[in-house]
This record gives sequence, C-alpha cells and structure tokens, in this order.
Amino acid sequence: MLATPAYDVALILNQGQRETQEDAIAARMFDASDAGYVVIADGMGGHEAGEIASEMIVAAWRDALDAELEAETLNEGSAIDALPLAAMQANAAIANYTEARGQGFNMGSTMLGVLLLGRRVFWISIGDSPLYLFRDGALTQVNEDHSMAPVIASKVASGEITEAVAREMDRNQLTSVVTGGAIPKVDCPEDPLIVSPADVLILGSDGLQYISDTEIQAILRDHQQGLAQDIAEALLRAVQAKGDPDQDNLSIAVAKLTRT
Repeated sequence: MLATPAYDVALILNQGQRETQEDAIAARMFDASDAGYVVIADGMGGHEAGEIASEMIVAAWRDALDAELEAETLNEGSAIDALPLAAMQANAAIANYTEARGQGFNMGSTMLGVLLLGRRVFWISIGDSPLYLFRDGALTQVNEDHSMAPVIASKVASGEITEAVAREMDRNQLTSVVTGGAIPKVDCPEDPLIVSPADVLILGSDGLQYISDTEIQAILRDHQQGLAQDIAEALLRAVQAKGDPDQDNLSIAVAKLTRT
C-alpha cells in the first residue's frame, strides 16, 4: 500500500490580464524521505525575457534540490544548503544569458522557495513574492517584502513623508531581485518554521496581493478544513472577482501537512 504523502500541495498558474505569462511555479514531493519543495518565480524584463528568467529560477531550483532529495539516504544539511545554492546558480544563469545579448538587455526574477522536511519548513526569499502562514485563524506574512512598499510605509509612520507624497511613489519597485548581478537581500533563515496539520502555507507571486491580507485570511477561515486545491481555487476566484483590468500574472501554491 502506498504511503500517504506528508503534504497536500496544490498549484495554480494564471495569466491574469497580462499579454504574457512571466510567472513560473513548480512542486515535487519525495515520499521516501518525507521531503518536498515548492518554488515560485515572478519574472520581469518584458516579453520573453521575464518568462525566461522565471524558468531559469525554477530550473536552477530543480537542479539543486532534486539531486539531494532523490538520494538513497537524505543528507539534510546538504538539502538545506541547496536553497542558497539554487539562488546562486540561477543568478549565474541569468548573468550568462544577459551578457550574451549585449549591453542594454536586462531581465530578472523574484525567487520564493520552501523545502519541506517533515514538520520543518526551510525557505528562501528574494523579492516581493509573499509567503504566508495561516495558524489559529490568523494570517501572517513570514518573509520580508523586498520592495519599496514597506520602506514607504515606514517613512509615513515616522513622519518623514506625508501620505500624499507616498501615493506618488512607486511602491512596487523591488529592492532585491535575481538579475545576474549583486543580490542586495536574501532571506534564508537557519531556523525552520515548524508546522502542524492545522496550519496552512500559502506561497504566491505578487499577483495574489490584488486581494488584501484580510481577504486572504477570511478565505482561509472558510476553507481551512478543505483540500489544498480547494483553498487555491478559492483564492483564485477571489482575485478574479475583483475584475481588475491590470491584474498581474498570478501564481498560488498551498501546502498542508497531512501527517506528522
């Protein structure tokens, strides 16, 4: 009899109202080692370039993680070290691609990946793709938003700028991203997040944030007992119900621990 996978995982990729799909998403479970992963990349750089950048992130992630998690004996230390290794390999691949196309060619991508080792969740984040934890009826964002949004909010809170000035600033400008050059910020904590079957993990590209955290929380409260696929589809329906003509590409991953 086949063992029940340690995690129930669902993925959704939606183009939104954009002309091209520059998001990429992937997941894989390794039942023999009770391990798995999810990775999301939100590419940028215009037609084709953004799509290529996000696929490079996913390809580098798979290259780094699959080799470790397919091993007959899991080396947890090496698997955890593969997270920053995947970022470095993706950055190098993007650097080589852009250099080959000459001066003035630019592209990049966010990177959000989680490594699931039993109840322990290790993660790496570069950019503004959110990682949420829903626990005890409350939603919290686990990772830092590497964009100007929190910087602007802090300046308003301190009185450095007014709300009127803040509204004129570009909140979506990224402060860290994988572009083939120096990466200003990489969030990759040594200590894992410990989850239980009552928790829900949500990963998304910033297209998910066309609905508010309060709205996401309400959806999770209504669907927390459902399958990961049910939750992901409910989130997608909520985004689509907004009918925003500028809706960005949307990636959603939902992961729930099924056994301990």
